[in-house]
Parts: sequence; structure tokens; C-alpha cells
Amino acid sequence: MGIEIGRFEGGWAELLPLVNLAFAAPWNEAQLEAERKIWEPARSIVATEEKEVVGHTCAFSFDMTVPGARLPVAGVSMVGVLPTHRRRGVLRDLMRRQLTELYENGAEPVAALTASEPVIYGRFGYGLGSDHQEVTVPKVARALRPVEGADDVRVSYADPVESLDICTEIHNAQALERPGMFQFDDRWKTHVIGETVVTDSRNASPIRCVLASRDGETTGYAHYRTKRADKNFVDVIRVHAKDLASHVALWRFLLDQDLLSQTYCELLPSDDPLLSLLVDPRAPSATTRDGHWVRLADVGRALAGRTYASDIDVVLEVEDDFLPWNAGAWHLTGGPGGASCEKTDRAADLRLGVRELGSVYLGRPSLALLGAAGLVEERTAGALRASSAAFLGNRLPWLDTGF
Repeated sequence: MGIEIGRFEGGWAELLPLVNLAFAAPWNEAQLEAERKIWEPARSIVATEEKEVVGHTCAFSFDMTVPGARLPVAGVSMVGVLPTHRRRGVLRDLMRRQLTELYENGAEPVAALTASEPVIYGRFGYGLGSDHQEVTVPKVARALRPVEGADDVRVSYADPVESLDICTEIHNAQALERPGMFQFDDRWKTHVIGETVVTDSRNASPIRCVLASRDGETTGYAHYRTKRADKNFVDVIRVHAKDLASHVALWRFLLDQDLLSQTYCELLPSDDPLLSLLVDPRAPSATTRDGHWVRLADVGRALAGRTYASDIDVVLEVEDDFLPWNAGAWHLTGGPGGASCEKTDRAADLRLGVRELGSVYLGRPSLALLGAAGLVEERTAGALRASSAAFLGNRLPWLDTGF
């Protein structure tokens, strides 16, 4: 009997052997419980052989910001195949089943994931849709350029649980303004603050919270840990603020902790003001890391589901060998107020793969850059430059919460 792909009908305990084997390093009980609480069992798809689960993928139901709009997006997660069953097409079949269901159900035209091994997912039409910076700032290089109003902001400690509602409110308001962020519901707002987040918390303090306030209004917050390793350091988990002055006040606090020699942040937006405000531009030792990998399950609905920075009227010839319904010529028209995208018989202005569309979908630069690399073919003079400008967002996309 061969390997079968189908809907998972078991319970969380039946997934644990695969989770521990497929992801190499076993999660502790607290981490597993955190994952169980956000898991959506009805969205799990499994590969089975003689009733043994040998592969799995699932999705989270996200309300994600895209340029100019909010869109239902499937957050693909917990993708794994037993080491004994690799290189047998199991992952390919799981991906195809999942993306096909997204298209046929009509609920989510876009899928996104974070990749443990990023070279894998391009085969299935995922393109790198966002990046972020991993930074380490030594305490001796903490100086920031002055920002008006930052001295008027008060920073105070708060209980991470008791402050959860106000922090979530600030987060969700910020998420409306930046592509790639998603709204925290009750599950996610709890998931991100506990000791149960799926990170290495050895030799670390509990998660701590500070609030920024001015004139009696809470204007921002930060979640962080302190850690003791080869060097004692501040581990910044997230910083969100309503205004620049509050953002700077929070970072001043995080950069100047007693007994800690440096401040580390794994997920800093690539356009975060901190990178411009540090007096020493070399101080962050910034390393660019990949964020979202984005896949258009339904090209027409996805492209019509966002807005564009300038008017656009272009025919895109899309190549998609994995999901054949996406292949062909698409007429995209629109602008800042909305868009439409329909199949057409017109000659193409640009020719590109669905992977490249995923790379620029959230507004990350840029079609022109991909064209310079030979990944987008211009067939009508001027179409690449105009379309590249239209696809850009007001802010760089950013994934602030792994999934």
C-alpha cells in the first residue's frame, strides 16, 4: 500500500512523534503546549503509510496586511516529513494538496510561511516576500541622535499578562500600517508573551514588559528578556510604538541596561528608525535574514486583493508549473484605490514566474531588481519600470511574529 495524502483525523498526541523527528531537536513540554493551543486541527493535512503519519502540513488563519488592504492569508506551518520518507515526493504532494484546497475553497488567495530551509520552497512557487535585520548593538555604541519629544516619554515596567490587552491593541494598530503583519486574536496575543514561545529560553529571564507613556496615554511597549551566555545581553523580542518619540524612548531603555554588555534583536524591520538614528552606523552589525515566503494560490484574486502605489495597466504572462490554473496572461489594472485582475488573450507586457510575483506581492523591492537579474522579461518598453513602481508599498513588509 502506498503513501496517501488526506485530511488529518487524529489528535495532537498523534502528531508529536513526527514533530520531534522531522524537526530534529525535540521541543520541551511547554513549547509543545504553546503550539497545541494555536494549532487548527481542521486545517492539518497528512501523508500516511499503513496508518502511520509520515508527513504533515497545516495552516493558520491570518488576517494579514497587504499593501493598501487586509487579506485572508494562510500561514503555512509545521511542515515536516519523517527522515525515513524523504525524497519520495511526499512534501511535493502535501504542498500541492494544500495549495489546491486554498484555491478551490476560495477563502485565502495567498499562502505564506517561514522556512527552516529556504531553498526548498521555491520549487513550489514560494518567493521571498520580506526580510528583516538581526542586530547586536554593544552598550558602548548605544548613542542615538536626538529626537524631539523622546525625553518627555516615560518608560515603566508592567506585568506582561496584565498589560496584554493594551499591548495587543497597540500591536494590531501598527499591523494595519505594515504589510506582512497579522492581527493578534486571543490565541496569538497569549502565545507571544509566555515562556512557552518556541525559543531557547535557557539561562534567560522570564519575558519582561515595559510601557511607554506620555500625558497619561500608553504610546508603546517592548517585550524582552535578559540572558546570560558568553556575554550578558538584552534579548529584544518586540518593540511597537504609536510615534517616533516613544519608539526611541523604548530603544534608549533597551540599549542601556545595567550589567548587560549588548542588546540583541533577531527581528528588526529593515527600515526601522533605529538603524538611521544610531550615531555609529556600524554598531548594529546588521545581518539580513529572510522573513515571509509568499505563494499566490490564486493569482487573479491575490493581485486584485491589494492596492498599488501608482496607476497600473499591464498584462502579466505568469509561469506556474505547480498550479496550472495560474499560468497564462493576466490583465492587471488599478491604483491606490483598488485593482482588478482577469485572464486575457492580450499580448503580455511582462513575463515572469509565480515565484517572482510572490517576492514582490507584499511590496518588497522590486520587479526592476528581478528584471535586472533576468527573472522578469520586459516585452513592452517601459512596462517593467512602471509596474515596479506600482508594486511598492509605503513601508517595507515585515514579519514580526514567527509561525
